[in-house]
Amino acid sequence: MKFENVLAEVDGFGRFQQMIILMTVIPRMTLPFHFLLNNFVAIIPSHHCDISSLDDGGYFGNLSQEERLIVGIPVQEDGTPNSCQMFAEPQYHLLLNSSSMTELPTVPCQNGWVYDTFRSSLATEWDLVCDQRKMNRATATIFFLGVMFGAAAFGFISDRFGRKNSLLVSYVTTSLFGFTSALSYNFTMFAVMRFLTGFGISGISIASIVLCIEWVDIKHRTKVGILMSLDWSIFTALLPVVAYFVNDWRVLTATATSPLILAMISWWWLPESARWLISNGKVKAAHFYLKKCAKVNGREQFMADLTPESLSKVILVENENRKYSYVDLVRTPRMRRLAILTAIVWFGVACPYYGIIFNASGFGLNIYITQLIYGLIELPAKALIYFAMNKVGRRSSQGGALVLTGLCIFCNMFVPQDMGLFRIAVGTFGKMFAEASFTCVYLYTTELYPTVMRQNGLGYSSFMGRLGVSVSPLIILLEEVWGHLPSTIFSLVAFTAGLTCYLLPETQNIRLPETIEEVEHPRRRSISASDEKSQP
Repeated sequence: MKFENVLAEVDGFGRFQQMIILMTVIPRMTLPFHFLLNNFVAIIPSHHCDISSLDDGGYFGNLSQEERLIVGIPVQEDGTPNSCQMFAEPQYHLLLNSSSMTELPTVPCQNGWVYDTFRSSLATEWDLVCDQRKMNRATATIFFLGVMFGAAAFGFISDRFGRKNSLLVSYVTTSLFGFTSALSYNFTMFAVMRFLTGFGISGISIASIVLCIEWVDIKHRTKVGILMSLDWSIFTALLPVVAYFVNDWRVLTATATSPLILAMISWWWLPESARWLISNGKVKAAHFYLKKCAKVNGREQFMADLTPESLSKVILVENENRKYSYVDLVRTPRMRRLAILTAIVWFGVACPYYGIIFNASGFGLNIYITQLIYGLIELPAKALIYFAMNKVGRRSSQGGALVLTGLCIFCNMFVPQDMGLFRIAVGTFGKMFAEASFTCVYLYTTELYPTVMRQNGLGYSSFMGRLGVSVSPLIILLEEVWGHLPSTIFSLVAFTAGLTCYLLPETQNIRLPETIEEVEHPRRRSISASDEKSQP
């Protein structure tokens, strides 16, 4: 008897499993809120120099605001006031002839800036404009560096101490530093708090999906993988609505963190992964949770005949006392190959995905409308990838979605700027395929790694993905070198990762591997619990 047989007997997708999914949706609300928060708290509004220093106590004070801008600030080629320069002294003659601006002496803003907005952001709080403009991009990179290192740390914590304990540490860490970042009194403190928030929230991202997948049977894994990703799409679409009505970046940051208060309360009813418990020799605890599962799902009769001793034979572990670490990812040939390939795929999934998101202004639309479109377009992406994974399998779905993402990014380079609607359409399809690839990669990676190394494998893969996220804002800055350079890089990364997928094994309708031995010496794993029963 295998663990899938046990799950089938207690109902692998009953009320118990649905309860787990609902309880993990609560903390997962914070994922898109924090991951995409930078698009709203770091927004740079229209601004110009504060020219109050030009007031000489004479004629300047009698001018209207429009006239003061004419005599105090040079005009750019598009006719708007320069954002970073001002005249060294009032140029009153421009009131008569505003076209004679050549060779007039200018200086950088002397007394700060005036912002044409009622919204509070990092830029308006700490004047992160002009020479400090890149600091807004840096906040996203700093956050995702935290997510990157957090993925590695929580992958280890989850495999060593359990999925449930890992989630609690993640809830507490993210709450503490999330709320503290909203209270930051300078940019340095905010950057540090965002790094630590990213570190903590990474545990929610990787532990919740694994906990849910390990509690469901084979035939429902695809459905659960899609359901677990729907929360991202829904709350991605909700974020711009919340941000539109919350005008202060501090309140918005606190709002993004607040669901974790409810998550910490619901954590007490969250079960540990029975599969992980058995793999670590904790059969009595596994028996307790399986008995609870059977009771909730109305299958109590089966557990009356199943003892903890017989449960210990469900998963054959090489050594119950062995502690696994990231070293085991590279210790054996097939695991080493798997680690290299999943790293390439995760980097290729995450880098173009966030490249599209962080370049939201490239749509030429309001940031709030753009983000709403990005969220809504993910819903058909879920339906598309669900159909694809069931029909053509994980490998072809993953590879195909990545190649199509790269193709959309590449094609958009050749669409003229004045064809706004067509650019929006191509960009939207690129975002849709990128989301499809992200939805697939979590489930695919979870199925590829064995139970004893599943969180380490997913944590390591996520680490490489977040490395891709961290460099994507920096890649966007390369547009100063050549306008199409970022798009060229993103498309090549997506193409490379898409082709790499075809070197990985297919996992559709295959029993999850439990040990490294099963990965190194693969045997035919049943496609269903009923098939498993028929085998000797």
